[in-house]
Amino acid sequence: MPPTPRPPAVAGQFYEADGARLARQVEGCFLDPRGPGELPARHRSPARTLEAGIVPHAGLEYSGPVAAHLYARVARERAPASVLVLGVDHHGLSRGASLSARPWLTPLGPVPVDLDLVRALDRPPIEIDEEAHAQEHSIEVQLPFLDYVVPHPRFVALEVRFGPLEFLEKVAAVVRAAIEGRDVLVLASTDLSHYVSPSTADRLDHLALDAILARDARRLYETVDEHDISMCGIAPTTVLLAATRGRALDASLLRWGHSGEARPMREVVGYAAVALETAGANSPAVK
Repeated sequence: MPPTPRPPAVAGQFYEADGARLARQVEGCFLDPRGPGELPARHRSPARTLEAGIVPHAGLEYSGPVAAHLYARVARERAPASVLVLGVDHHGLSRGASLSARPWLTPLGPVPVDLDLVRALDRPPIEIDEEAHAQEHSIEVQLPFLDYVVPHPRFVALEVRFGPLEFLEKVAAVVRAAIEGRDVLVLASTDLSHYVSPSTADRLDHLALDAILARDARRLYETVDEHDISMCGIAPTTVLLAATRGRALDASLLRWGHSGEARPMREVVGYAAVALETAGANSPAVK
């Protein structure tokens, strides 16, 4: 029998629980002044230059328009055969690096799993652990966007717990080998500074973003530690940078923002959308 799909954990909290309302909410993220300002293009380029990206994962009201900048890039090119989403272990349920081998449900319907990619990734220190994903939202909130911009998306969820840089490098080595020769878009899900003033978020987040744009996994890891930046997705982002090390890619910041742009607040959470694409390809200017 096929595996039972993972039910949504945060529908009705981080995003609308009704399918029709969720589709409108996703469209609202694209149309929002903080977002691209328009719906994704209807016509795709036959080529694909986008190989990886970094997106936030708060409630769609807050981080959705920032994430929409990256997903608008996904929509304008040939769709990837599969999407690997590297997520955060917010609840401490993962033993290290946990795969899901099930399809996932959203109010928009099921998102099928790429079992071939799961099998390629199922190597130490990565293991299949469905319980680790039961409550986690960082991957789940990406799926409504994927449903919207990728026809019949197939994906794999890989939750990465924070640990020593050496551990994250080992995870990255498995990811690098698994995606080699496959048509896979790799996404790392992370928010940036948490519950600081907007000016502090701007300063600290751009320290981390400078390391990301330099595509330097060690520099990012050490910068976050040195400056005590409360970036929840340091683990998946470090894995993404290490896994794509050596590829001829350009990294560009599509949008930085924070939760105080959605509604007034004294302490904010920072968000960014970053694209990693084939060197020499043109990216939208940072907003």
